[in-house]
Amino acid sequence: MRRIGLAVVVVLALGIAVALMVRALGLTPAFSPPAADAASARTIPVIGYLASEAESPFGGLNAFRQWLRDLGYVEGQTVALEVRFTDGHEERARPLATELVQLGVDVIVARSTVSALAAKQATSTIPIVFALAGDPVGSGLVASLARPGGNATGLSNLVSELSGKQLEILKAAAPQVSRIGVLYNPVNPASRVALEEARASARTLAVALEVQEIRQPNELARAFSLLRARRAGALLMISDSVLSTQVSQVSKLALQSRLPAIDANRAFPEAGGLFAYGPSFTDNLRRAAGYVDKILKGAKPADLPVQQPTTFELVINLKTAQALGLTVPQSMLMRAEEIIQ
Repeated sequence: MRRIGLAVVVVLALGIAVALMVRALGLTPAFSPPAADAASARTIPVIGYLASEAESPFGGLNAFRQWLRDLGYVEGQTVALEVRFTDGHEERARPLATELVQLGVDVIVARSTVSALAAKQATSTIPIVFALAGDPVGSGLVASLARPGGNATGLSNLVSELSGKQLEILKAAAPQVSRIGVLYNPVNPASRVALEEARASARTLAVALEVQEIRQPNELARAFSLLRARRAGALLMISDSVLSTQVSQVSKLALQSRLPAIDANRAFPEAGGLFAYGPSFTDNLRRAAGYVDKILKGAKPADLPVQQPTTFELVINLKTAQALGLTVPQSMLMRAEEIIQ
């Protein structure tokens, strides 16, 4: 009996020693509860929010919080948010998405295509709501718009299909232009689709495209230098979360380079750019909050069809047009949703 008692004491002592060593080394024991268990232990749902920055021209975190409040959610009482930002460095999206998955959030809101793809790669079970996907089917986020078929759904911004129309607007405002610069991020699958759309439209309009890839914000100055050297006469921005964070800098560089420029986001002419033509991105984010509400109440992403924009806005900065010596056609002014004087 004494030997048995001594053996028990030795085993307990070894167990305590191992536990202390694990804690001292900062290791996670194999028996630690998984994220799913942590999620089930919570009393309120947790929303993961993955975006390029807090206050983006695409729609900001504070607005998303307000839309949640409008739907009856009180942060800290009936819902919690886990927020992660890439700060314009989209290579950070995958590890940040993985972090949210490991936390066991109940749903992930991914503002951009790149963020949504990162979340999709990180989990096949946690629901994902994307707010601004340019090409949800082509990029592999969903099987189809009507039947997403997996754990992701949300809103398309149709930006990948707008570049042709945007080139038409540029050509109508500056008919003498024969060479148009294009800024785009090749990391974004939707941007690649938009570039092909732009190339098809350029052939119809008999203009040449000078394409500059922008993966990081610090590449902008060099891109504009090359566009000037290659005598680009106008500029098309293919909207992307990297470029969206730089609308002020792009508008400034475009004006310095004497380039009439267009983007899909109304924040661009508000920052001094010439044109914006595209959907209301902030409305997309509002509707994304509605999908989060449905999912938290039991709806499955596979059963929620991807929504598309229903209205498109043309915004014109007349002050910039005057600075560039352009006369905007009256027909275009009459179609504009907003004219900035």
